[in-house]
Parts: sequence; structure tokens; C-alpha cells
Amino acid sequence: MNGSRETDSPILLAEAVSKAYGEQLGCVDISFELWPGEVLAIVGESGSGKTTLLNCLSAQLMPDRGSARYHRRNDGLRDIYAMSEAERRFLMRTDWAFVHQNPRDGLRMNVSAGANVGERLMAVGARHYGDIRARAVDWMEKVEVDTSRIDHFPRTFSGGMQQRLQIARNLVTGPRLVFMDEPTGGLDVSVQARLLDLIRGLVTRLQLSVIIVTHDLAVARLLAHRMMVMRDGRVVEQGLTDQVLDDPQHAYTQLLVSSVLQA
Repeated sequence: MNGSRETDSPILLAEAVSKAYGEQLGCVDISFELWPGEVLAIVGESGSGKTTLLNCLSAQLMPDRGSARYHRRNDGLRDIYAMSEAERRFLMRTDWAFVHQNPRDGLRMNVSAGANVGERLMAVGARHYGDIRARAVDWMEKVEVDTSRIDHFPRTFSGGMQQRLQIARNLVTGPRLVFMDEPTGGLDVSVQARLLDLIRGLVTRLQLSVIIVTHDLAVARLLAHRMMVMRDGRVVEQGLTDQVLDDPQHAYTQLLVSSVLQA
């Protein structure tokens, strides 16, 4: 995949983001730039700190120190930790999206598929029922969910279809930055492959900026322009995805790559 820089500023600029849980380190001094239209993969084993970092970057968890500045549409780079709670909530409804590993964490299971997509539109002011339903149908088509099931509850969908519906719910308002936490985790291999193709197509077509957490190096290679490898809360290696995977420099990255090759 080829990145594109639509502006002269990164869409997200993280500097020395750090979080600890008592004596246990979550993430330590993480700094990077994410550019418009770029996909960054954060990889590492369980306990490496990648999910803690993702939660800090998406302001679901407040770091102990450091800053993360987001390039808002109207007033440029703003530190998300200095924003009010209302400002951050507004970002999450509009410019940001978060795709959970378990789609049940990102969907309302007691309302219909169409209502799940429509709710996010209503959260940003949409009120015309016909328009909301039409956009829900459009997005169900985009993520390849049978539109005849628009009035069905998500609990009647397969795991892969639930994940597609969660993606539609997240993208319907046209966010610019998407956080993804192991979006294909727990799915069968064939379902994973189709979902990854869908995600890659949407990211390219919509020019989304994405931060994706994954333990799967194949997912990183398919989706990400750049990657950061984390171990024990620290970034041990980062660079262009193909370069890191084809010529890993750090011993830990070499171990991760060799374990995949031997599998």
C-alpha cells in the first residue's frame, strides 16, 4: 500500500506517551507521527502494551505523561488530553472511529442492524428517518451485509457479519481516523481473509488514517504502510512494514518473524 500526505501536518502526533499500572508498565515514551491516509500497525505479543497504547491514543485511557495532538478540521493540532470530555466525545462521534475485536463491544445488540448504523448518524444531528434508513442500507451494501436483514438484530448475525456491521456503524459519519483493535481476531481464517480485503478496500477508497493493533504479522503486511513492534511497553523497532518484516533488525522482531515462517 502507498501512503498519501494530503496536508503538511500529521493527522496525529504522539510524543512520549506513557502509562503504568502501579509497578507494571503499560507503554513507555511512545512517539510517532501518523499522516493522512496512512495505516500504522502496532504489533507484539500479548502483554506487550499495544492495547494500552491504543486506548491512550483514542483517549479511552489517560496516560501518566506525554501528549497526543490531533489535527482537527478547523483549528489544527490540539492535544487530545487537554480537550474537554465533551470535545473528545464529539470527536469519537464524528472524526474518530473505534473498531473493537469483539463486535459485541461496538454494537447495540438489542436494536436492529439498521438502527445500529442510524444511531451514529442521529448522534451528529440526522433526523429524517427516510434519509437515515437509506444511508444505513447504503453502508450495509458497502460492507457486504445483506440489506434484507436491516431490521434483524445483530445477535442473529455470524461473527464476521457482526464485525462488518460494526465497521458500517463506525464509518457512516465519515471519520478521518480509525482505531482498530485486532479486528479479525477470533474469526475463521476464510472469514478473516474476506474481512481484511473489505477493510483494505475501504481504507484505500476513503483515504482513512488508521492505527491497527494486531499480533498477526500477515495482517500488518496486508494493511499497514508502517509498523511499530512493541515489547514490554516499549517500541523496539519501527519502519516501513515490508522493510521491518523482510529485514528485521531487533532480536525480538527477528523472533516474531521467524516464528511465523516456522509455523
